[in-house]
Amino acid sequence: MEMSFDESFDALSVSAWGPDTRWIAHTPWSGDFGGARFANPEHGYPFTTEAGILRIEARRNEGKWTSGLLASVDPRGRGFAQQYGYFEMRARLPTGAGVWPAFWLIGKDRSKATAEIDVMEFYGDKPDGYSSVVHVWHRDGRHDSQYKRIDAFVAGDPEEFHSYGVKIDAEFIRMYFDHRLVWKASTRPEHRQPMFILLNLALVEATADDAPDPSYMYVDYVRVYRFH
Repeated sequence: MEMSFDESFDALSVSAWGPDTRWIAHTPWSGDFGGARFANPEHGYPFTTEAGILRIEARRNEGKWTSGLLASVDPRGRGFAQQYGYFEMRARLPTGAGVWPAFWLIGKDRSKATAEIDVMEFYGDKPDGYSSVVHVWHRDGRHDSQYKRIDAFVAGDPEEFHSYGVKIDAEFIRMYFDHRLVWKASTRPEHRQPMFILLNLALVEATADDAPDPSYMYVDYVRVYRFH
C-alpha cells in the first residue's frame, strides 16, 4: 500500500464549514449528537496542537457542554475520501463516565442509505475495551449493523497511545488494534464507495454531567493508505 493521506498535526487546517481547509469542525450534514455541541474552532479551543499532537477538549461553557469534531469533507463533498484501503488513527482516550470518543468513516453517497464504519467507539465508564460497528442506515428506516466488543485494555490503558485501524476491500472490513487484527465483517454494497473520516470527543447525553470537566482526547496522527 502507499500513503494517500497524512495528518501529523504539526499544525491544524480547520474551519467551521470550509472550504479550503483540510478539516471542518462539524458533520457535513450539520448533525450534532450526544450531550455536547461541537464548537466552531477558535484560538485554543476546542483544538490545540503541540509537538505534533492534537488535543480535543470538552468542557462546560455557561453550564452547557461543548467539544470538538473533525470531518475530512465539507457539506458540498469537497475534501478527502477514499474507496478501499487502510485508515488509521493513533490516539489517547479519556476515561470517566460520560466521555465518548470515536474514530469513524461515512460513505460520501448518502442518497439511498448512510454507510458508516465505527472503527473505534469508546465509552469512558467501560475502560476495558471499545466497540467496532459497521452500520447501514437505510432511508426507509431500516437499520443493519454488525458489532464487536474489543476487550483490548487493562487498567488505565486507554489513556496510553494506541492505534485503531480498518482495512476495507470489496469483500471484508477488517479492524485492527495496534496493527493486530481483532475482527472482520462482510463488506456491504453500501460500503463499496469512497468513505470520509471523522474523529471526535463526544459526550453521552444521559451521563454528560458526570464527565470530567474538562476532558481531553489526544491524537498523534491520522493516516490513510491505498492499494497499489
